[in-house]
Amino acid sequence: MKKHNIYQVFTRLFGNKKQVNLPWGSLEENGVGKFSDFTDTALDEIRKLGITHIWYTGVPHHALINDYSQYGISQDHPSIVKGRAGSPYAVKDYYSVNPDLADDPSNRNQEFAELIKRTHNAGMKVIIDIVPNHVARVYQGLNNPIGVDDFGAGDNTDVDYHRDNNFYYIPQQAFELPDALTECPPLGGEQHPMLKEPYLESPAKWTGNGSRLAQPNHDDWYETVKINYGIKPDGSKDFDTLPDEFRSLSAQEHYQFWLDKSVPDSWQKFRDIALYWLEQGVDGFRYDMAEVVPVEFWSYLNACIKHQTPDALLMAEVYEPERYRDYIQLGKMDYLYDKVDLYDTLKAIIRGQASTAEIGRIEYQLRDIEHHMLHFLDNHDEQRLACSEFAGSGENGKPAMLISACLSSAPTMIYFGQEVGEKAQENAGFGLPTRTSIFDYVGVPAHQRWMNNGAFDGGLLSQSEKQLRAYYQTLLNLTLNHSALTGEYHDLYAANYENFAHMHDKLYAFARSDSHQALVIATNFSGNQAGDIELILPQELIAHWRLKEGHYTLRDKLNQCDHPLIVKAGEGRVALPFTPLATMFLCLALPA
Repeated sequence: MKKHNIYQVFTRLFGNKKQVNLPWGSLEENGVGKFSDFTDTALDEIRKLGITHIWYTGVPHHALINDYSQYGISQDHPSIVKGRAGSPYAVKDYYSVNPDLADDPSNRNQEFAELIKRTHNAGMKVIIDIVPNHVARVYQGLNNPIGVDDFGAGDNTDVDYHRDNNFYYIPQQAFELPDALTECPPLGGEQHPMLKEPYLESPAKWTGNGSRLAQPNHDDWYETVKINYGIKPDGSKDFDTLPDEFRSLSAQEHYQFWLDKSVPDSWQKFRDIALYWLEQGVDGFRYDMAEVVPVEFWSYLNACIKHQTPDALLMAEVYEPERYRDYIQLGKMDYLYDKVDLYDTLKAIIRGQASTAEIGRIEYQLRDIEHHMLHFLDNHDEQRLACSEFAGSGENGKPAMLISACLSSAPTMIYFGQEVGEKAQENAGFGLPTRTSIFDYVGVPAHQRWMNNGAFDGGLLSQSEKQLRAYYQTLLNLTLNHSALTGEYHDLYAANYENFAHMHDKLYAFARSDSHQALVIATNFSGNQAGDIELILPQELIAHWRLKEGHYTLRDKLNQCDHPLIVKAGEGRVALPFTPLATMFLCLALPA
């Protein structure tokens, strides 16, 4: 078992040096980053941050507003594209990459292959998106391997459902755009030549979020169409189900189960897509909206992936805690988003809407699957940690970051710019401030100051931004180099509840240990309350660590200072300064 740290980067924004940030600005006006912006220097600095994997978000070719017709790429109708740069989750060609990201669009796949190689040479692994639930309304594969047809190419469009149709249809009805598009027009109301003719789709297909209306609502995923996995319109399954005893069986045993089974065509198409990218050197996948796809498909797909590449990293976006174990045990996922539990709770604590007592409850409830719950405080879907609606500053987010990184043996993910306090204050067009836009061309100011026009040395950062990045670098590297974080969890909150007194909603402490190392993690979420507190290490923990009576030294590797631990009558006590926003990473070597 290892700790991993994942760096999510929105690929088209990472290397963008322009700072114009016009709402609905074009690529030429607002700029765009390229694969080539991930230079050896940039990648080396990301690795030094304590990163093991880079998730390059938005790599597969998706619908966008730009004319690449000279490269044989069809233009996308603006009325079915969100923003100008387009949603990365409306993929129109799974065997090609986004032409925006290439210096030479005709050579775009090779440029990404070179980025994969550079990333590996820098000592990190590569993750890309697979969006299994939906694709762009118009799908056009330009780089399909021999024998691979496009989604929908063989569908019978005269029926609403057939097991081997890739899409669901609404026969005898044409697709209509949402009424609200007249009030919130494409491209912010800009005139575009393609808007002179309406987008035509007949028969209409079900929309990506499952809407069965020929005219979906504006808040539906109207730019996408839902993939059919063999789930009939009445919800019943048109494929073999997975026996419950497979929860305890290996991915290889799942692979053997599916070998003689007939599966829907869409299953096979996504299997071929995943295996193709593994052959290109990709090391894993992040699955979008995994919970709206049947768990049997995940068993099939992930078993095929693990059969070819046993150490592939597979992580999934999920929001239903009652189904976590199904996706881990039956779906053979490595990691699931810990959003509904840990992320939401840490955000509420920061906002003064919850108590730190909730952290221990979450740890206990997820203890049997703790290694599989991916921790994060920032990603492309969520409000930026440093924005005013969340923590208000990167500094205020440090206590939550300490908990997120150390609470379990699960991976920690950060979103590019988080480590320098990016606030996402720009009005990019389709998106809203507080989230870095995934729909439009835009600059990321704090990240651009670290990038320093391609030097990647933080030369334009303020002193506080430099200090914040140094904190992240220290913490993330500590998590990779302390085996106790993959050991046992020990609660310290209950034993210290009375000591925490009036600050019990703001303070938190716990320990982790293995056979030769112990860690005490302690923090104060308050930015204005402080107190010197004698932290108690209960007798059962002292016995578990085999500590005899006497004095020991706890080394705080975040703050480079020592704290004496006194063991007396079988109990340990260490005086700690819980200053405002204090974060402590206390280390102790255990006796042999």
